[in-house]
Amino acid sequence: MKKIEIYEPSLCCPTGVCGPAPDPELAALQDTVLKLKKEGIEIERIAINQQPQRFMSNPIVAEHLRKEGNAAFPLTLIDGTLFVKGRYPKYDELKNGRLDEV
Repeated sequence: MKKIEIYEPSLCCPTGVCGPAPDPELAALQDTVLKLKKEGIEIERIAINQQPQRFMSNPIVAEHLRKEGNAAFPLTLIDGTLFVKGRYPKYDELKNGRLDEV
C-alpha cells in the first residue's frame, strides 16, 4: 500500500477549508483526501505552521524549503519519493501514482 504525504504552506486550520470563502482548490483536495482514505490509501496533509518539525526532518522537503522557500509548496511525496511540486495533484493522479499530461 502506498503512503502519500502532502506538505503545504501555512494554513488557517488543518484542512485550509474555513472562513466565509474557502479556497475551492483546498476544498477539492480535502474531498480527495477523504475519498482516498475510504479506499484504504494512507494519505496525510502536513502544514508548515502546524508541524514544522516534519518539514525539517524530511530531507527532500527540507532541501526544497531551503532552496525555494514557500514557492516549492505544496509538495507531494509518494512512498518517500517526490511526486509533484508547486500544485496539488488530482484524485486520479494520486490514485494511479502517475501525473496527468498537461
